[in-house]
Amino acid sequence: MARINFIELPARDLGAAQAFYAAVFDWELTNFGPSYACTMTGDVDLGLQGDMTEAPTMPLPVVLVDDIEVAQTAVEGAGGSISKPIFAFPGGRRFHFRDPNGLELAIMQTD
Repeated sequence: MARINFIELPARDLGAAQAFYAAVFDWELTNFGPSYACTMTGDVDLGLQGDMTEAPTMPLPVVLVDDIEVAQTAVEGAGGSISKPIFAFPGGRRFHFRDPNGLELAIMQTD
């Protein structure tokens, strides 16, 4: 069953955001390069995107699926539009889409 497993937030100052969430919630964030960090609990995790050219403008819910191509076909068939084609990242692949109301979400498949 598909479920939200990740929320991505923009982080203009990645270091400050990491320090904030660590101090407030005791969250440990793993760095993936100079502009990205995330929790890795295996439950619903939080990603911080420090590259403002890649960062979502609002929180980005990410839905985990078993087959990303089937999910993309379903999104397009239901009237959604692809806003970022399938791309690879450490641990899997994902794409972004907008629902009929213009809200952006992402779908991912793990390796």
